[in-house]
Amino acid sequence: MIETLVNVLGDESWLYVITIVIGLMVGSFLNVVIARVPQQLQWQWRGKLEGLPKPAGVAGPVSRCPSCQQPIRWRDNLPLISFLILKGRCRSCNTAISGRYPLVEALCAGLSLVVVIVMGAQWTTLAALIFTWGLIALTFIDLEHFLLPDRLTLPLLAIGLGVNAVNTFTDLISALVGAIAGYGSFWIVFHGFRIVTGKEGMGHGDFKLLAALGAWMGWQMLPLIILLSAGTGAIIGITMLILQQHQRGQQVPFGPYLAGAGWLALLWGVDFNHYYLKVTGL
Repeated sequence: MIETLVNVLGDESWLYVITIVIGLMVGSFLNVVIARVPQQLQWQWRGKLEGLPKPAGVAGPVSRCPSCQQPIRWRDNLPLISFLILKGRCRSCNTAISGRYPLVEALCAGLSLVVVIVMGAQWTTLAALIFTWGLIALTFIDLEHFLLPDRLTLPLLAIGLGVNAVNTFTDLISALVGAIAGYGSFWIVFHGFRIVTGKEGMGHGDFKLLAALGAWMGWQMLPLIILLSAGTGAIIGITMLILQQHQRGQQVPFGPYLAGAGWLALLWGVDFNHYYLKVTGL
């Protein structure tokens, strides 16, 4: 599909422009997912029992301002552009709009563009884009709610196994072993940590996210993903403690570090591994 598009347009620069536009549009949809999926889950867990009205679903109705509840018109819902035109404020009540909305849209467009530039015009790029978009949604949900929903992690895992049924990023056996090893390794760490400290060091959603990453890239990439995510998390955590931006013992979501490491591994994991083997002489 992407190869056909390039042939028709005759210039990859047009492909990049289209990627940015699609990335902005997908980012706008991801904002809906990030906002509404946790609301739906909270309603299922508590709100339904308390008789609260069911929140809006991902497919509709139209978005409303969280402050004044006025429906957001199409001209005020253009990805990134409307935020800039409105100067980050609701047209109806002048309440400040969360900076997360333009951030997700810009990040989705930027990372989508990187994927297309790195991977080129091939159908595998479409799978990598879906992978990227799923990780963006999971990252921001975990940052805001300390939650990695099954309705996102499990489909991501299933899609990973599906694309590797035809040896897209790895062979199917490696993908299956990767999913099992990803879940099992964090399960062991979780229970070991709880036995030693009496505390839960991570959530079960982290198990499933690492399993999904294993399904996409195979068990061979799991050590790199764990190393990158743990190393980055440690550096950022120590830095925040030094700058007094974080209290010792305060909960920190690990999903964003896993997602970032997984995205890097999908695009440059082979290069990372080759460089490591070269440096260590293995």
